[in-house]
Amino acid sequence: RGSHDESVCAVDAVYQSDEPDLNLLIASAASDSTVRIWSRHGSEAKCIEILQFGNGFVMDVCLSFLPGSNVPILACGGDDCKIYLFIQQNGQFQKTLILPGHEDWIRGIEWAVCGEDLFLASCAQDCLIRIWKVCTKSKQLPETEDDSIRLKENVFTVKVTLESVLAGHENWVYAVHWQPSFSRDGSMQQPMRILSASMDKTVIIWEPDKESGVWLEQVRVGEVGGNTLGFFDCQFSPDGSMIIAHAFHGALHLWKQTAVNKKEWTPEVVISGHFNSVEDVKWDPEGEFIISVGSDQTTRLFATWKRKQETEVTWHEIARPQVHGYDMRCLAMIGRFQFVSGADEKVLRVFRAPKNFIENFSNITGIPVENLKLSQSSDLPEGATVPALGLSNKAVFEGDMAVQPAEDEETFNTISNQYPEIYFQPMILTEPPPEDHLLQNTLWPEIQKLYGHGYEIFCVACNNSNTVIASACKASKKEHAAIILWSTTSWKKLQSLPFHNLTVTQLAFSPNDKFLLAVSRDRNWSLWRKQDSSESGPVFSCCAYTDKNTAVHSRIIWSCDWTPDSKYFITGSRDKKVIIWGQCDLSVTTEGNMLDSIKPCSTILDAGDSVTAVGISRVLTPHGRYIVAVGLENGKIILYTWKQSGQEPTLTDWTTCVEMDNSQSHALAVKRLCWRHHAGRAGHNDLNSSEWLQLASCGADHCVKIFNVNRFAL
Repeated sequence: RGSHDESVCAVDAVYQSDEPDLNLLIASAASDSTVRIWSRHGSEAKCIEILQFGNGFVMDVCLSFLPGSNVPILACGGDDCKIYLFIQQNGQFQKTLILPGHEDWIRGIEWAVCGEDLFLASCAQDCLIRIWKVCTKSKQLPETEDDSIRLKENVFTVKVTLESVLAGHENWVYAVHWQPSFSRDGSMQQPMRILSASMDKTVIIWEPDKESGVWLEQVRVGEVGGNTLGFFDCQFSPDGSMIIAHAFHGALHLWKQTAVNKKEWTPEVVISGHFNSVEDVKWDPEGEFIISVGSDQTTRLFATWKRKQETEVTWHEIARPQVHGYDMRCLAMIGRFQFVSGADEKVLRVFRAPKNFIENFSNITGIPVENLKLSQSSDLPEGATVPALGLSNKAVFEGDMAVQPAEDEETFNTISNQYPEIYFQPMILTEPPPEDHLLQNTLWPEIQKLYGHGYEIFCVACNNSNTVIASACKASKKEHAAIILWSTTSWKKLQSLPFHNLTVTQLAFSPNDKFLLAVSRDRNWSLWRKQDSSESGPVFSCCAYTDKNTAVHSRIIWSCDWTPDSKYFITGSRDKKVIIWGQCDLSVTTEGNMLDSIKPCSTILDAGDSVTAVGISRVLTPHGRYIVAVGLENGKIILYTWKQSGQEPTLTDWTTCVEMDNSQSHALAVKRLCWRHHAGRAGHNDLNSSEWLQLASCGADHCVKIFNVNRFAL
């Protein structure tokens, strides 16, 4: 008798004694149609009872004690629209009462003890909230009363009455919670306040009216517009002055009661991030922000928030340039305020920052607009919007914005007014925006689509002079595995580079732009050298590669990167090997333009697990050693330094510097590592900035992380 057979969907617990470590009673509900009761003594927990619900599902459970006693009472609400009350007798929970009333699945239930009374709040997919009152009478009642039940061991009777039905939500109500009780003058006080969250995109605070005692809606907050579903859960802060809710897409929403007007609640800054695997992350070339893409179909931009008169700098999501209909896969920066991204579709899309973003970026980060080096800021659009059935972000110019109709006008008389074409509203921000603003008002206009690949885009890179983009798509045949080069001025296809037989997994231009490196699922890498440019643009030709005979990696090569001097490059593979290759600056060429000089320059580094990401810092250690970050499939990130000591590679050329502990590592595979190009920390104007480097990483655990690395300590 142990754990559930299916996923656990609800859990609740109560302490059975005043000493917290002594005895904890836990109830858990799962999709195996059972509720299990657990008892924990000290550090040991065991399952003491299983309540069977046949074919039904229990959606929520809540435990409390009968008023004035230490007898546990358990409430279960499920898909048969009824609430079941169980009371523990002789160590076993007995089904005592069934409360009908709701007309659809019950989604949330919660007890509250108020003096001698016990209240139960329940919510359901019938859009209603019900409040029940449980009284216990100690006198014996005749058996004939059918709405009460007598417990044989105890001399009291439990009676349940329906206190109130709250109708205010227009869609399924997913959660209902009481404001937490607090201690006053030695006794616990339970505020009569309820918070509810619904699919109608609102969160409501309910309170009984002071005079009539009728429960009324006091405050309603939520989000307007956007392509989101509603709220999934909500909670009060311990003192009831703040409420937090989370939406289906994992976004948190926080509201705070204003000090002046208690009826007014204002949105507050809250952390946000991806709600699925983060596939790629890149630094802005100046190192002031990062952009990431994920399988949650979004592209997100994070920057530092510089508060006035405060030295503290924190990172926040300040824009969501792309909210897409396909899972995002990769991105590359094309200069400062332009990027190209690839998703599980055949086209690459190019985006440019609008005017509204640049103004708000300046306000939030404290970087003056004139320092942002914008070439053509005058003709930039204000923002972007996505048409009702489209995937492309359309630019919105100053003249496009809809004039808001007067309050008294009948606005919903036509279909076109109900679904406006333009949702974008420019706003002047001085702090990171809330979720509904991120969804609608921070999109970047799409300026170009690049067609040419036959399958889903897998990787993309841009050279350092921002003139050429290289991209590749998923492939199981040679003709589809070709790399395509694009011009960033004409957006035309410059060249196709066929070589690999399977998907190219990562592309990297050398810092001096003379080389393009590709690594592939076919376990080989290829190196392409830039020839003299033709009129249409640069021409690349293959100058080195590995094949069946010369390959060192025995599994897919996931990642690659260059040293800052363009002499060496690094490859990391599922076979746990990391190898540094070179030297690329020796011009030993044979006929056919091949470089003979490229061979492993390091010994094979065994990283201990599949290598999924590698990155080399643009800044060296004070001793002139390259700083190498290696990300593994188990989520660990390890920092090494490397320097070639002699003609032949030796193991001592590698030094392990830092192995991130579990609290710093990712919980799942590291997807990408990206070093900030400059020494220093974004948002900090510290004098000793030369000692700090910053490393951004992203992983399958939905996280983007930024590490400060002290290069003098390596």
